Amino acid sequence: MSEQTSQTVAVIGLGYVGLPLAVRANEKGYNVVGVDLDEAKLQAINVEKKSPVVDGFVEDYFLKFPITATADMSEITDADIILICVPTPVDENFVPNLSPVKGACSAVAAHVKKGALVVLESTVNPGVSEEVVAPIFEEAGFTVGKDIYLAHCPERINPGDTTWNVTNIPRVVGAFSEAGLGKAVTFYESVVDGAIRPMKSIREAEAVKIVENSFRDINIAFVNELAQSFDRLEIDIKDVIDGAATKPFAFMPHYPSCGIGGHCIPVDPYYLIEHAHKKVGFNHVFMRRARAINNYMPLYTVEKLQDALNDLKMPLNGTRVAVLGLAYKANVDDVRESPSYKIIDQLKKHHADVITYDPHVPHESTAKSLDEALEQADAIIVATNHKEFVELSPDNLKSSDIKIIIDGKNCLDRDAIKKAGIVYSGIGR
Repeated sequence: MSEQTSQTVAVIGLGYVGLPLAVRANEKGYNVVGVDLDEAKLQAINVEKKSPVVDGFVEDYFLKFPITATADMSEITDADIILICVPTPVDENFVPNLSPVKGACSAVAAHVKKGALVVLESTVNPGVSEEVVAPIFEEAGFTVGKDIYLAHCPERINPGDTTWNVTNIPRVVGAFSEAGLGKAVTFYESVVDGAIRPMKSIREAEAVKIVENSFRDINIAFVNELAQSFDRLEIDIKDVIDGAATKPFAFMPHYPSCGIGGHCIPVDPYYLIEHAHKKVGFNHVFMRRARAINNYMPLYTVEKLQDALNDLKMPLNGTRVAVLGLAYKANVDDVRESPSYKIIDQLKKHHADVITYDPHVPHESTAKSLDEALEQADAIIVATNHKEFVELSPDNLKSSDIKIIIDGKNCLDRDAIKKAGIVYSGIGR
């Protein structure tokens, strides 16, 4: 049940982060206006009355608590709380690009009313709020902590997660002043059922998200490097990790794969790496190495295919290879930073005949169905562990005359596939 409030919340950016927040705020009784420059999103929200992103919470609550979306920033002038949820990408050289954050802050500063709370949810390196965000509002004539309140609450969204979503994931909040911190904590406590932890400084809040995702990146890099070693040593890394996971303390299982995707793990570490290097001359050797290992995995996956083809005396040049999965994770349509595209690029560089299929991303698939993709292929690379692919049986593969399977997610029945006479190769197994 929603609770009535006279406050208005404006959400800038209606993607995987902003849209669930906007719907949740509406559910909790806030007046909500969403702002996005993407005409397709505005069409979906305002006209088609459907969510432009795949999110379980949004799909369940979108029609119950609909929001209004606009590209007109002047619509935020009455907002008491403004949440900035725009992307923070890196360029082709892995250099952070803060242009979306700067643009959004400038637009908000031109229309926000005095006394409003402005919260940056976008992931940024420590120091961005102080060095980039605050100066924009100060140049617009606001005194931070007096007539405008700035805070940072780094987003925590896990697309496809059926347990954790915008309603219950605990959050951390930092601000420039005690008053701003109090306002931010009060707001998030009103829309999130999980615990809200105030941080001692806004810089600490910025650092939290970078640490969270760098932790995952480093641990995944560790098992990806082990996978390459164990492939040569003929040790099944999946069995080893499952064995290590029986230890009830001091071990957290991570698993290797053909690469890391999504907007967080492959991106966020670079914000700290580059900031620390430019700001204080510190070189994050460990984090750089982890990024290099994980960036190499799509190429390693193609190399595994080459090795398997060589064993069958087949060239990669001209071989029909089906890449199953374009999304970066199972059972969602999110393709941001997906390793599938790097795999496809590598295959094309070697002049393979590439077929692609993803039931969640049909508009970018070259095959119209899984059966069509299999029928066209000599070999397949499973790049996403969608349930449709996990359920593939050796009979399906045998009837389509598939000769080689590269299991980029270690999600298939290896023994059954080998028993059917098909060459199987996983990542570290």
